[in-house]
Amino acid sequence: MNFIVWIIFGGLAGWIASMIAGTNEEQGLLANIVVGVIGAFIGGFIMGKLDKPGVTGFNLRSFIVAVLGAVLLLILFRIIF
Repeated sequence: MNFIVWIIFGGLAGWIASMIAGTNEEQGLLANIVVGVIGAFIGGFIMGKLDKPGVTGFNLRSFIVAVLGAVLLLILFRIIF
């Protein structure tokens, strides 16, 4: 059950990030999920380096960190490729 919630969490974070980064038309559901989950890891890693709590569970703060990490991922991906 927890895995399914993480998939939904990642999908929503990836979808919002793709709208912010302007890549929504280029991405499908699977890409949004992958971007959201990886974005959560990136956001959590960066917050950890800043000595701040990152993704701590299913709450608004964690969701915002995941979205910001996903936006960063999409922007870096666009710059590199």
